[in-house]
Amino acid sequence: MANKISKSEELSNYLNTLSHPLAAVVNQLRTIISQSSNQLAEEIKWNAPSFYYTGPLPPSNPKDYTKYVVVFNLSRTDCVRLIFLKAAYITDDSGLLEGNYTDGRRIITFTSTEGVQASETELKNIILKCIEHLKTI
Repeated sequence: MANKISKSEELSNYLNTLSHPLAAVVNQLRTIISQSSNQLAEEIKWNAPSFYYTGPLPPSNPKDYTKYVVVFNLSRTDCVRLIFLKAAYITDDSGLLEGNYTDGRRIITFTSTEGVQASETELKNIILKCIEHLKTI
């Protein structure tokens, strides 16, 4: 019987075969997000890298996807979009978060590794604020 691979290994395999012009940006973002909190785990969700909160949450409808903090959107080839599912409920002074969706989503768009590197501190702060928000809902 073969051992089942972990979600992180599954994601690594996915990224190793990723055919996207900005694969380096995706990998750089994965590293930053993974390092931002030990309360995050990763998996492939909606055919893209996704990060979710692993701490305790009150009971909720699974279709609300309450535990998810950030999901990649790789549908465009000129950018990598990070979809923060509950970021409309946090304060962001960095100006990175865009959009004002009624379901609470906000988006950050990256087009280069330099842009990711320049935004690393702010990105980690946004992730931590989103995690803190999840603990209150």
